[in-house]
Amino acid sequence: MVVEKTTKIGDILDYDRGTAEFFLRMGMHCLGCPASRNESLEEACEVHGVDADEMVESINAYLETGTAQ
Repeated sequence: MVVEKTTKIGDILDYDRGTAEFFLRMGMHCLGCPASRNESLEEACEVHGVDADEMVESINAYLETGTAQ
């Protein structure tokens, strides 16, 4: 999987549950909420004041290596 800013959070979590760490670190603690699962990564980053491009890069690096950065 390659994550983009338009990728839905639920799809990212379903692909690799380890990605939850990235969302929890940015203050998104409502990962089980149906509304949050349908948000795009970009929408979630905007709400939580996180740079979406950096988040995309970090999650894709993790998915490639299996190691959170």
